[in-house]
Amino acid sequence: MNNPQELFDLGPVVPVVVLDEAAHAVPLARALLRGGIRVIEVTLRTPAALAAIERIGAEVPDVVVGAGTVTTGEQAEQAAKSGAKFLISPGATDRVLDAMEQTGLPFLPGVATVSEAMRAAERGLTALKFFPAEAAGGVPYLRSIAGPLPGLRFCPTGGITPARAGAYLSLPNVGCVGGSWLTPADALAEGDWSRIEALARDAAALR
Repeated sequence: MNNPQELFDLGPVVPVVVLDEAAHAVPLARALLRGGIRVIEVTLRTPAALAAIERIGAEVPDVVVGAGTVTTGEQAEQAAKSGAKFLISPGATDRVLDAMEQTGLPFLPGVATVSEAMRAAERGLTALKFFPAEAAGGVPYLRSIAGPLPGLRFCPTGGITPARAGAYLSLPNVGCVGGSWLTPADALAEGDWSRIEALARDAAALR
């Protein structure tokens, strides 16, 4: 995968995963894959994240694994070395954008305003993360900016529920949505992979 737009073709929902234990990474990825989900964003919020990315890449090659919550250049570099296939950031500072570009990986920079989206577009970036989606205006906001910014597509993430996901996916400028509901913390802690598989199956059927 070389183009961030290709992320939108992998499925309607990108699971946003927080892993406290790297040992959960492979069974989680396999459960999501059985449910029809072929992409995972492992957030760099825990010490286990980089090892989890490495394990998924090595043992579940049919899943495209990436790193989320990239907020520093060092994280971008570490994620690339761990085998991440894409990067996602919550914001779009020049330093973080430069670092993500230097990895050579496709990436989705986070934006929340029209000015931020326009600045990203000036750099040639047309696939963006809209974050925090619900708090920043949600479906009405994205619908309202589709006209003045027709060349941009978004992966809205943040506060999206299964009930709300369909409304986002119906928008012409939305390629996919990010959701944490597919991997509830209690299901991960209990190793309830069948529950996660069922949630993945429902999510994969959204479009």
